[in-house]
Amino acid sequence: MLLIYSYIQAARLLGPPAKFDASKLKVVPMGEEIDNYSGISPRVYTLSHCDFTANLTLTISNIISLDQLKGWYNKDDVVAEWKEVKGEKCLHVHCYLSGPSLFLDLAAEFRYHIFSKELPLVLKAVLHGDSVFFREHPELMDAIVRVYFHSSSTKYNCMECWGPLKDAAQGRQGDHTHGSLTASKEGSRPQNWGNPKSIFQAFFTFLL
Repeated sequence: MLLIYSYIQAARLLGPPAKFDASKLKVVPMGEEIDNYSGISPRVYTLSHCDFTANLTLTISNIISLDQLKGWYNKDDVVAEWKEVKGEKCLHVHCYLSGPSLFLDLAAEFRYHIFSKELPLVLKAVLHGDSVFFREHPELMDAIVRVYFHSSSTKYNCMECWGPLKDAAQGRQGDHTHGSLTASKEGSRPQNWGNPKSIFQAFFTFLL
């Protein structure tokens, strides 16, 4: 099963970005007052997917539960939450890249490219699944999206600013800014993240 999963991940990396299909999305509201759209935060999104069916599940809640964290850590779930930074609302997106491993940097870079390619689909799922909320707060389409890539490797533990939500959801990143999430200078993001094809070749060699 691990080998099959690895090949699926490789196919996701090399293939074109997945197109958002609303018929594949299931929305699960959790907690009290989640249908109260007067406030903006706290509001948390957890998007999970099935590699075999391409089905998506978007959970909308006011807190991040332990089960949601397990899915984020053990699978490829993406967690996003509304935060206020210097008086402005921002959407913080969290992607888990890798934990301690002999192949730490390879795994982190491999997953970084997958998450980066599929992030517009994640944002489109959020916009569609919580459409009533965004109709009540149209100003949030101009809110800045900050993407946090979490890894035990200081090299890939970083944050990227993807610009306004309306642009990030369409894959229009522009010259987005980035920075390390660690204090060490070794944690700064490398100038060249490598070619996805070369990453796949290295990963394929490892599998063999």
